[in-house]
Amino acid sequence: MAPSKRRQPSLSQLRAFAAVAEHLHFRDAAAAIGMSQPALSGAVSALEETLGVTLLERTTRKVLLSAAGERLVVRAKAVLGEVGALMEEAEAVSAPFTGVLRLGVIPTVAPYLLPTVLKLVHDRYPALDLQVHEEQTVSLLEGLTTGRLDLLLLAVPPPDSNRLGRGDPQGVPGVVELPLFDEDFVLVTPPDHWLGGREGIPREALRRLDLLLLDEGHCLRDQALDICREAGRADAPVTTTAAGLSTLVQLVAGGLGVTLLPRTAVRVETTRSDQLLTGYFAEPAPTRRIALAMRAGAARGAEYEELGAALRKALEPLPVRVV
Repeated sequence: MAPSKRRQPSLSQLRAFAAVAEHLHFRDAAAAIGMSQPALSGAVSALEETLGVTLLERTTRKVLLSAAGERLVVRAKAVLGEVGALMEEAEAVSAPFTGVLRLGVIPTVAPYLLPTVLKLVHDRYPALDLQVHEEQTVSLLEGLTTGRLDLLLLAVPPPDSNRLGRGDPQGVPGVVELPLFDEDFVLVTPPDHWLGGREGIPREALRRLDLLLLDEGHCLRDQALDICREAGRADAPVTTTAAGLSTLVQLVAGGLGVTLLPRTAVRVETTRSDQLLTGYFAEPAPTRRIALAMRAGAARGAEYEELGAALRKALEPLPVRVV
């Protein structure tokens, strides 16, 4: 028999052949795969015609594999195994909150919110393989738009802001924000500072303070500069900078100046030294908004929205205003 150049074996034919090869009995093979015996026999015959080889030696008493059958049954089982793996993988992908989720987080959020995020995922989505990447905003947005990252946790402009600062998701084509919460900034000072521990601090006080900032590239630095400009400060108050909030707070404790901290960072950062006081601004206090960001039309967009809703609930105990 010459093999057909146009026809290919069907999965049903391969299953029938593999079953006969295993049981070496048509009736037992048909029962094993839930097929009638005539249909099974017809499927194997059709496979032989398609392949152009004889797979079985049939006698009145028994069924044997031909030499070709011995070789090709290995391939048939491999094909069926790969198809089964394909179906299992598709089922896993289609199941919500399974597989890998690559989450990007900015450094001024990661230490303070990740404990809540990780506990939520562990308790509620145990089949989700969460992989965390801490990077600055510009790098995170690049990773999201190129597909290197799936979801971001970062600061965005408040809803009443017209600012589109460097790296802000607002205005970035193809990026959708899922707002989580707003949080106030507080003023962290040395213990002998005239604003240390005060409440109702006017923003105008920022005009004459030695304000310490993070290095270039941190969105929190840009937000602090925006707050200073809103307070009427024209110059950029840059005397000393730091790569992270922990270093920044230690510089304050050493008497080099004051700094602005988001409320979620206060408990972690200010308890490391007894040489710090926290002051609170008069309403409306300067604020930042934290959101999830995803690609527009993301295949798992519904999952991300559900995760955002669950995360808002989990964040309620923190000193934030959930939105």
